[in-house]
Amino acid sequence: MTEVAYQNALAYAKDRLQMRSLSGPKAPEKAADPIIVHPDVRRMLLTAKAYAEGARAFSSFIALEIDKELNHPDEQVRKDAADNVALLTPVIKAFITDNCWIAASDCLQVFGGHGFISEWGMEQYLRDARINLIYEGTNGIQALDLLGRKILMDNGAKMRKFGAKIQAFVEENGLDEKMSEFITPLGDLGDKVTKMTMEIGMKAFANQDEVGAASVPYLRVVGHLVYAYFFAQMAKIAMEKEDSGDSFYKAKLATARFYFARLLPETAGLIRQVRAGASTLMALDADLF
Repeated sequence: MTEVAYQNALAYAKDRLQMRSLSGPKAPEKAADPIIVHPDVRRMLLTAKAYAEGARAFSSFIALEIDKELNHPDEQVRKDAADNVALLTPVIKAFITDNCWIAASDCLQVFGGHGFISEWGMEQYLRDARINLIYEGTNGIQALDLLGRKILMDNGAKMRKFGAKIQAFVEENGLDEKMSEFITPLGDLGDKVTKMTMEIGMKAFANQDEVGAASVPYLRVVGHLVYAYFFAQMAKIAMEKEDSGDSFYKAKLATARFYFARLLPETAGLIRQVRAGASTLMALDADLF
């Protein structure tokens, strides 16, 4: 759904003429420039592109883990894969569908007023994207499953195991200066997730509402950690292939840089929401709403 919304918005942005580029005409032979020259249109397109590519990497990883869980001859590999699948299933359900809703909305916005009429089909994509946040029992339930059952019930064992994979990648590439723009924020977010998880666990001993209050922003932070891990891997491969002249790798590296610069910083606000606790949510009596 993210991909089809993106492809339609991209085609429209290359064709639709409106205004001139702020930095000077890009298509002087035409009456106006195609709207893909405008920074905010590019922000919306790149958001959809990054979320589509992140979802593709994440879902492919989970599919491979399911295969290992079911078929690998080594019992420990099967156990590790099963733990990854269990831990990340609520993330793959909620984070990808949340992002699809964001991307479909942005792609509709690229069409301007045209986007809201049925002629273009974009409003159908947006409606279809919205139901996915509900299909699996609502994304709020997925968030509770992640934090309450998959993490706190085993004292974070599955999370630590997956975090060790990320940490190993960070350590392996930490001295590579070309990778620093990806490795530094990835390692930093991994440390913050570890601390945040411990803080929630301690608060939950005193008040179980702390889990419900933190769960949705917590899942989104974990989702970004997962995407950052995969985008960092993709960026490494893209840089290794940079001299090949293949435009695929050039685009992949640019998308990874956009993700780290523009989408990953959302985690700073989400972490503050997690740490705000349950009091502001539970203080108002139900009769006063």
